[in-house]
Amino acid sequence: MSENIAIFRALQLGDMLCAVPALRALRRAKPDARIVLIGLPWARSFVERYAHLVDELIVFPGAVGFPEQAETDDHLEGFWEAMRKRRFDLAIQMHGSGGIANEIVQKMGALANAGFAQAGEAPRNGIFVSWPDTLPEILRYTALINAMGIETQDTSLEIPLSSSDRAECETLMDTYALRSDRLILVHPGAQLPSRRWPADRFARVASLLADNGWQIAMTGTVGERMFTAGIALATNARAVDLAGKTSLGGLAALVSKARLVVCNDTGMSHVAVAMKTRSVVIALGSDTKRWAPLDHERHRVLAHYPPCRPCGFRDCPYGHPCALNISVEHVVDTAFEQLMRVSEVSGNAYGPVSHVE
Repeated sequence: MSENIAIFRALQLGDMLCAVPALRALRRAKPDARIVLIGLPWARSFVERYAHLVDELIVFPGAVGFPEQAETDDHLEGFWEAMRKRRFDLAIQMHGSGGIANEIVQKMGALANAGFAQAGEAPRNGIFVSWPDTLPEILRYTALINAMGIETQDTSLEIPLSSSDRAECETLMDTYALRSDRLILVHPGAQLPSRRWPADRFARVASLLADNGWQIAMTGTVGERMFTAGIALATNARAVDLAGKTSLGGLAALVSKARLVVCNDTGMSHVAVAMKTRSVVIALGSDTKRWAPLDHERHRVLAHYPPCRPCGFRDCPYGHPCALNISVEHVVDTAFEQLMRVSEVSGNAYGPVSHVE
């Protein structure tokens, strides 16, 4: 009988992408296992796309202390009862540092458990490693897999593309006359206001890049149209607004066609990594040692470090110095440096690389 494995990680897209190398190593080591993700409702699309790594989604009903969903423990007893009936051979806590997450996994009744433990947390049966607070996010989860005796062969991210993803991308490029050799994607949104660089600065960056002959397309969710529409308007309609017009796969395909991505430190940064497209990441408030891409040359992270960083605020109460101390000129200069490297690698002579004066 094949092994039945549950992975608890009820988080958003960027977090899930960072777990892909660990999931890939687990699947390679256990090709016949049934691997179940316990995650958020949106992750149905993740499981569909990563069917080679994960077989099924079980939606986590939420709990107090888990802000990605309604914070209530009302549905936990029913959840645990259902999980115990599944008779998992192994449950892996890949949600975070430990504590409540470990309690949730333990009560699922698996034969064996693995995961992370916080400093001072009582010892648990199974393979639990101290939360590797100094490691980048991707390497935290490969470290856990390694502790379980599974070798990690690579730490690259991936987003598999289907024929419909590529067709969606081609339709967008044809509709808006976008050219791969000229295309820059600007992604100004982020889930938290404290993580968003000011919209007027994104507009200025987009305008300066357009002045130099680059095509600018704004990307984002439907809810982020308030940012993208205003920025596109501020560029005198020289930026195409694609917010809400792409699926994840279509967006990833579009990223693979672009010469550069300019974005906040959010899920889009991980999409650029997965598609191997150069990026300029404006990182506000976040722990850059944890969330910055591993390839610091292909992906340039710009950040300012006031004493309040890393930040846990939804809205900055201090005047947002980490945002205001990253200038338009710095972002544009870095973008041109990245574009020059693209031209050097591809041998493409197109693409002005003059700097802001």
